[in-house]
Amino acid sequence: MHYPEPISRLIDSFMKLPGIGPKTAARLAFHVLTMKEDTVSTFAKALVDAKRNLMYCSQCGHITDIDPCHICSDKQRDVSTICVVQDPKDVIAMEKMRDYQGLYHVLHGAISPMDGVGPEDINVASLLGRLHDERVQELILATNPTIEGEATAMYISRLVKPSGIRTTRIAHGLPVGGDLEYADEVTLSKALEGRREL
Repeated sequence: MHYPEPISRLIDSFMKLPGIGPKTAARLAFHVLTMKEDTVSTFAKALVDAKRNLMYCSQCGHITDIDPCHICSDKQRDVSTICVVQDPKDVIAMEKMRDYQGLYHVLHGAISPMDGVGPEDINVASLLGRLHDERVQELILATNPTIEGEATAMYISRLVKPSGIRTTRIAHGLPVGGDLEYADEVTLSKALEGRREL
């Protein structure tokens, strides 16, 4: 189907977003046409402002509008613990929990040879630099429970081992409220591995 050039460009722009195919992009583009002009302007300004005003924290790699970020500059945080995550969204998820009071380190990806992503392509070098601070006692590896996340955790743990810093991995397994009968073999295996005494 042939669309006028402005709507066609808008559809193409929406299709650049993850998980947005041609039909969804067209639906979003046509929805924008029904919006009030000031609402569209506010939406466009929010996109441009986010791109222009956000950066990565020079210490932890989290997304922020100030450097260092509010977590790294918080004097109440426990500097002896660093939780290593793959993406800024993971920091936000951990912070919602409100139980963790340490610092973070965002890798911005995971090692994936199939996708051509090696250790030099993620934020590992700056993590190793942070470990020279003698106050750091524990590194919590909270990468995703995927092949790539596991490979990344193993790689980092091998690099850190000679330093003597305690390296732990977050537990994986059954979600709270989940049923055993619906869990796959890998999830059950991880749940069994991560069991603890009551």
